[in-house]
Amino acid sequence: MPQSLVIIVSGGSRGLGRSLVERLLGQGHCVATFSRSRTQFIDQLMAGSDLEKRFYYEEVDATDVVSLRSFVQAVHGKFGQLDALINNAAIAHDGLLAMTSETDIQQMLDVNLRATFVLAKESSRLMLVQGAGCIIQISSVVAQVGYRGLSVYGATKAGLEGLTRSLARELGPRGIRVNAVAPGFLETDMSEGLSDSQREQIVRRTPLGRIGDASDIGPCIDFLLSPGADFITGQVITVDGGASV
Repeated sequence: MPQSLVIIVSGGSRGLGRSLVERLLGQGHCVATFSRSRTQFIDQLMAGSDLEKRFYYEEVDATDVVSLRSFVQAVHGKFGQLDALINNAAIAHDGLLAMTSETDIQQMLDVNLRATFVLAKESSRLMLVQGAGCIIQISSVVAQVGYRGLSVYGATKAGLEGLTRSLARELGPRGIRVNAVAPGFLETDMSEGLSDSQREQIVRRTPLGRIGDASDIGPCIDFLLSPGADFITGQVITVDGGASV
């Protein structure tokens, strides 16, 4: 793939998605992202005239399949190609399964799984024509190690890893690589609800002795996008400071 890539990052307005958008733009790539609502971060990017040719944003609800399809087509229309998809958008409702509402369950299934399927499907169609591409799924250590109160979230992320392995076999013969990155707990919006005791427990169980930061995930993404990873597909790379060991 060329040095400067056209990359979709789903859910890029905050948290890990924001960190990845900033990082990739800083490396000179063309980046497209969406979120359900704009944030100050997105406003700042859109106000920068220097990024007008390299950044694209739309307000898209990840549960709206038609809008997701239209977004991918709009990105291709603007940049003329699509080199990589980073499926990052996700939502987590913390709580015991017995007490979790059907609405919350359905929302996690729609955002964490169905939206991922749709984006991978639409993006891979374009990549198949190109004969090259890279898809990176953002999974979670929760898919590999059970956590109380995150059973539905963990199940959706485990599904994402299954999708990664199957897609790698489907798309590999056409030069498209599919991998996943499974972060541990990160200092993002999704971890703000952790109590002090929960944080202490996570740190105590982590060999490297801290909660991760979104910037810890960037180098792994860089590698998977690079020519150095051209013989890597169907893999799940865990970045959690050793917490899952």
